[in-house]
Amino acid sequence: MESVQYNGFETSEDNSDDGHGWKEVMEYNGFETSDANYHEYNEWKDVVYRKRNQKQKPVDQAPNGEVVSDKIGPDGNKQAAKMVAADVDHEEPNGSGAARDENVKTEETKKPKPRRKKKKNKKKNTEVSLSEALAKIDPSHLAKFLVKQALEPNWSQIVEFLDYFETALSQVSPVQFPWLEMFNNNCPLSKMIHVPLSNIPEPVYKVSADWIDQFPDKTVSTFVKWAYKNIRTDLAEEQEVIIDFICFYDQVALHVALAMVLRRRPHSLIFLLPAMWTDISSKYRKLDEVLFTVWMMAQASQGDLSVGLHAWAHTLLPLVADKKCNAQSREYILQLIENILSNPEARTVLVNGTLSEGKRLIPPHAFEGLLRLTFPASSARVKDTERFEAIYPFLKEVALAGAPMQQVTQQIFTSTLKLAGEGNPILAKEATSIAIWLVAEDADCFNLWDSIYEENLVASVALLKKIVDEWKDHSRKLSSSPSDIITLKRTIKSFRVKNEKAITEGRANASLYIEADKSCKVISGRLSRRSGCLIGTAISAVLLAAAGAAAAITKVSFL
Repeated sequence: MESVQYNGFETSEDNSDDGHGWKEVMEYNGFETSDANYHEYNEWKDVVYRKRNQKQKPVDQAPNGEVVSDKIGPDGNKQAAKMVAADVDHEEPNGSGAARDENVKTEETKKPKPRRKKKKNKKKNTEVSLSEALAKIDPSHLAKFLVKQALEPNWSQIVEFLDYFETALSQVSPVQFPWLEMFNNNCPLSKMIHVPLSNIPEPVYKVSADWIDQFPDKTVSTFVKWAYKNIRTDLAEEQEVIIDFICFYDQVALHVALAMVLRRRPHSLIFLLPAMWTDISSKYRKLDEVLFTVWMMAQASQGDLSVGLHAWAHTLLPLVADKKCNAQSREYILQLIENILSNPEARTVLVNGTLSEGKRLIPPHAFEGLLRLTFPASSARVKDTERFEAIYPFLKEVALAGAPMQQVTQQIFTSTLKLAGEGNPILAKEATSIAIWLVAEDADCFNLWDSIYEENLVASVALLKKIVDEWKDHSRKLSSSPSDIITLKRTIKSFRVKNEKAITEGRANASLYIEADKSCKVISGRLSRRSGCLIGTAISAVLLAAAGAAAAITKVSFL
């Protein structure tokens, strides 16, 4: 299993190396770490590679030399190349398949030539807009085309689907699809989120989406990863060279296909998150990388709000506190979460929402980062702080919803106790409030608190004092049952033993232990009275029940 270090919430200049802040280590069973998934991803690349090689042949000839006459729609455009079926899954007689694989491997080892700037093509081409090109697609023709591919292996079908749109969009010019310009011109995410799907006619989208539904999760996730890697590579190269038209057509078709897949199968994004985090946090940190990631998550959130929030919390939230994250990236990251939470169904879907395998939408380490961003020291407030303050109550509700899952509760309790002792009074107030709520919800947190009491002495003093001051608000839950009272009394007794030992030894921080012990004495006394009340109530209930039973027996005997 691959371990991915999340560093993002410390705001030092070199936070990528200091090992603080976004410190939770997550393990993912993603494509890079699973042998089966890695094999599947390589199969996908093999299929694409072979089909791309075939496309170097004349457009109007198939690999066997026959003329290709297939049409893609009423405009009469020919397919760019006839696809070859069963490239991966079908065996060929006389070992020809193995020989072909060897040839491919030999070709793959050759170093690709660097891409050069293309001279402008003097031949006049008819250019159309993206919406015009998509409007020319006949949905019935597309449906028949996809049916014909049904017997092909999954990978071949998806490549055929991609090439269909690539041919249909071959007359769309870069001017008509200004992908990067949308970001660079500060186009609002609320508008950009619908590009390019707003241009796809509903019948064409429905045929495509229904067809996408037939594939297993692994196949769809692998395609999403492949498309992400290819578009990201193009974004990197655009900084240095002019994209040639063949590659540009690939990019337009990829955006269209990727958007449809993410909308229809949003969970396919989950397996890509580890790679996304690695790319945008450590290797690249380029504006285009972050914005493209935001766009992908925005597409997935349109299909499933839970996926969008989970992806945002794991991958984008850590970047906000990173000083290397520029203002435009921060703006789009915040627009994304604001867009997700503003959905009318957000509360219904997200509160108590989980993903497959019980993954929480906002895990404990992400919630800790959210607390730091929402409650900075007064001198560290920035323009975005108010926006975090606005979304924090909703995200807090999501993070704590269903939280008494023991492991989750204890992780959050540990982090809030740590935050309460960091010397930021604004953050400490909120962290202490959450810690009290957690111990009231789950008495097992007292045992955890006992084990980390001295490590978090400053926070423990504040927490004990807050329990004393707000006893009326929390006493019912803190001592709701005899077992809870026993747990709390045992914890307070253990605290007092630690306090007495430290005071007797004259430690440097003995004053803190003295202050803590004052609160412990008050809580201990109140618990004794509370325990007596509960015992008295229980005895009264038993006596009343016995009296009622005796009366009933007497009545029966009399009759």
